[in-house]
Amino acid sequence: MIPCLNMQPVRLALDPSLDERYAPEIAWTWRYLLTGAGYAWHVCGLDEPCDIAYVADPQRTPHARLVIQATPRLWERRSAPRLAGVATVDGFAHPLYEGERVDEAIIIGEQGRLICTRDIVFDLFWLLTGQEETHFPKNRHGYVDLTGTPYLHNNIVQQGLASGIGARFAQLLGDIGAPPGEPRWPHGKCAAAAISHDVDYPEVVRWLEPLRVLLRQGVRGLPAAVDVMTGKRHHWQFNAWLALERDLGAPSAFYFVARRGSLRDYALGTPDSFYDIRAPQFRALFRSLIGAGCEIGLHSSYCAYASIEQFAREKRLLEECAGVPVVGNRHHYWHMDPMNPEATLMIHEQLGFLYDASLTHDRYLGWRRGSCWPFFPFIQQERRELRTLQLPTGWMDSQLFLQHGANPGEPNEVLRNLADRTAAQGGLLLVNVHDYVFDDALFPGWVATLRRLWEHLSARGDFWMAAPAEIAAHWHARYRRLLTSSVGLGVERGIAAGAPL
Repeated sequence: MIPCLNMQPVRLALDPSLDERYAPEIAWTWRYLLTGAGYAWHVCGLDEPCDIAYVADPQRTPHARLVIQATPRLWERRSAPRLAGVATVDGFAHPLYEGERVDEAIIIGEQGRLICTRDIVFDLFWLLTGQEETHFPKNRHGYVDLTGTPYLHNNIVQQGLASGIGARFAQLLGDIGAPPGEPRWPHGKCAAAAISHDVDYPEVVRWLEPLRVLLRQGVRGLPAAVDVMTGKRHHWQFNAWLALERDLGAPSAFYFVARRGSLRDYALGTPDSFYDIRAPQFRALFRSLIGAGCEIGLHSSYCAYASIEQFAREKRLLEECAGVPVVGNRHHYWHMDPMNPEATLMIHEQLGFLYDASLTHDRYLGWRRGSCWPFFPFIQQERRELRTLQLPTGWMDSQLFLQHGANPGEPNEVLRNLADRTAAQGGLLLVNVHDYVFDDALFPGWVATLRRLWEHLSARGDFWMAAPAEIAAHWHARYRRLLTSSVGLGVERGIAAGAPL
C-alpha cells in the first residue's frame, strides 16, 4: 500500500449556477480528474482564495491560480454534441464537436494565473459516459459499429482522450506550483499492465474445430486441422500459459464461464461455452492455477445481464468450484444489455464485484470510453457513481488477427504504440488473450505477439505487472484514501462506509 502523500488538499471553487443544476455530474467528473491526478480537495466559495476554479466567467474568481472555463450550453444539451474529430491545442488532445472551430490556444496566462478556455470537464463527462454511442448502430450482440465515423478515421479509440486530458491537467497543476500528486501505481512505476484470459473453449470439439481452423487459415491449415481431428492437438493449454507467464513475470487472471452451454443453444443464438466447471478436471485446474498465483474470475454468460438471479448463481457456482472469492468479471462476448449498458453495470455493484472489465469494443483495439485509467462509472439514470471499478480492456487478441481491417498496421508496432501511450498517460494496459490460442500451429503468431509486447514492457522497466484483482484493489484503496482526505464533491454522503456517491 502506498501512503497518501503529506500534502495540503487543493482548494476547488465551483460556479454555483452550474453546481445547482448539474452537481452529481460535475462532482463525479471532478473526482475522476482529481483522484486520477492524485489529489485530495476542499471545495470552497468563489470569493475565497483557491487553487482551481470551475466557472463560466473567469473574472468571478480573480484569486484562482488555475481557472477551467465552463460552457453551460454544453451541459444543458450534453447528449447533443456529435464528434467531428480531434484537435490538439496546448498539449490537450480533445474532442472536436460538429460546428466547432479549432482554437489557436486554450491555455492563457493572465495576471499570474492560468485560464483554460475549453470546458475539459464537460469533455471528460461526455467521453466517459459514452454520449456518442447512443447515435451508433449496434449488431445483435450489442457491439457498436464505428464504420465511417471519426473514431476510426482519426484512430480515436487508441488515443485515450479522457485519460490524456487527465494527464495534461496534472501537468497544469504542476505549472501553478502544486506538488506532485499521489502516484497512481506502486514501486515507482508510471503505468500498470495485466494479462487476462477468457476461458471460452478449453475442450476441443474434435469434429467442429478442424472446420474452424480451415476457416481461419485456409488450405495452409489442413495439417493442423487433421492433427486436431486425430487428437494430436488440443486446447487445454493452461500449463503452457503458466510457464510463459512465469518467464514473463506476469501473473494473470482466467475468467471461467459457469453456465454450461451446448451446440443447440449456440445454434439458437445463445453462444455460451460447452464445458462444465463442476467436472473433476476443472476443480483440479482451479487448484493448480490458484497455487501458481493466478486470479480466478467470472466470465458471465451471454444472457447473465438479463437476470440478476442467474448472474448471482454463476458467481456462487464458480466460487464453490474454485474455492476462492470471485471479485472480477468480464462478460462473454462483451455482452451487456445492448440497449442500456449502465443497467448491467449496476448489477455488478449489486453482486459485490470489486471490478468489471467488459466496457470495451469487440472489433476495435483501444479504450471504448477514452480512458486507460481505471474509473468508477457514472449511472446517469440515478445520477451517481458505482462502487464497482471498471478496468478498461485495451486489446483482445482477435482484434489484430481476425479483425485486422478494423485495426490496420503491423501488430507488434500497433501494440507498442498502445503501450507507450498507456505509459505517457500513466494508465493501465489490460489485455485479453484467449485460453485456447497458445498452439502456434492453430493460431500462428498469436502468443508470439503477446510475448513481444510483454518483452517491450519489461524493457521499458516502468510498468507494474500484476493480476487485475490486485490492480483493482490498489486503485480502490488509493481512491478511498484521497476521498477520505477531501471535503466536497459528494464525499460527505458516506464514502467512508462504502455508500454510492
